Amino acid sequence: MSLFERYLTLWVALCIVAGVALGSALPGVFHAISLAEVAKVNLPVAVLVWLMIIPMLLKIDFGSLGNVRQHWRGVGVTLFVNWGVKPFSMALLGTVFVGHLFAPLLPAEPIPSYMAGLILLAAAPCTAMVFVWSNLCEGEPNYTLSQVALNDVIMVFLFAPLVGLLLGVASISVPWDTLFLSVALYIVIPVILAQLWRTLLLRRDFGALERAQQALGPVSLVALLATLVLLFGFQGEQILAQPLVIGLLAIPIVIQVYLNAGLAYWLSRRFGVAWCVAAPAALIGASNFFELSVAAAISLFGLNSGAALATVVGVLVEAPVMLSVVHIVKASRGWYEAGLGFSSGSAKGHKTGDKAAGSPG
Repeated sequence: MSLFERYLTLWVALCIVAGVALGSALPGVFHAISLAEVAKVNLPVAVLVWLMIIPMLLKIDFGSLGNVRQHWRGVGVTLFVNWGVKPFSMALLGTVFVGHLFAPLLPAEPIPSYMAGLILLAAAPCTAMVFVWSNLCEGEPNYTLSQVALNDVIMVFLFAPLVGLLLGVASISVPWDTLFLSVALYIVIPVILAQLWRTLLLRRDFGALERAQQALGPVSLVALLATLVLLFGFQGEQILAQPLVIGLLAIPIVIQVYLNAGLAYWLSRRFGVAWCVAAPAALIGASNFFELSVAAAISLFGLNSGAALATVVGVLVEAPVMLSVVHIVKASRGWYEAGLGFSSGSAKGHKTGDKAAGSPG
């Protein structure tokens, strides 16, 4: 993990301050930016989102999908948590905390928008930063790559229907045309462009792909931070008036991260998944594709919406919370592998996916 990535939360916090300050000092500039849109898509933000997403998707090798068979238990656990638990648990947590418990402390009008932002945040699993988390916990790289590639394929088809279903259940109006446009703009087209670019680079040589990824890494993060400055520039007045909002929105997000990471980790142990697969399974199960959620929230509800603010809070808590999950899975390796029938010491070299010895604990 680079120094820049390690202190992502700090940079996000600085962008919050910068965005609020600039929004207060230059309201005319931010208003002009908000008007630069076509079919409800803000063009400056769309460019920044592409700069965020395409370098990350460049890492994905869809040829690795063939490796799914080698880690079928771990893949099954993660798919269940990503698509069968996480979006629905976030909708439930949002309803309980934002819709009821915290409702007296929040401005009433944007509460449905806050809940929509939380749903968008949880509806898409992480596709980029999870490589960092997996590397930090010494996860099985082939599993991580194949799982992320599979999630990307599923996301193309499931993101819009899943978001539409959950927004409808939460009695939030679903602008279907904008939702499908968001999927096309922020999933389908970037995936196609990234794969075409990846193919061209690999035809040159593998070193060309690595050099491109290294060069584009900072571009992706800078684009993310620039997007946050824009968002908080529009949200500045609301944040200054309601500073408690960010802290309250962070609570269900943090709970759902630990809930889904714990569930994926426990299920992996129950089904006899090797620790080197279970660790990244927990991380993939818990993390969110916040770049997509931010873009979708802006397209669906607007730059100055509560939904956009809620997704940005997800960015704020992502780095410290996921680093804590990395620490937990590494610290609990002995407990995990004891349930599989061998000690942590004897399993140092056990990196072969789901071929764990013993029966599930």
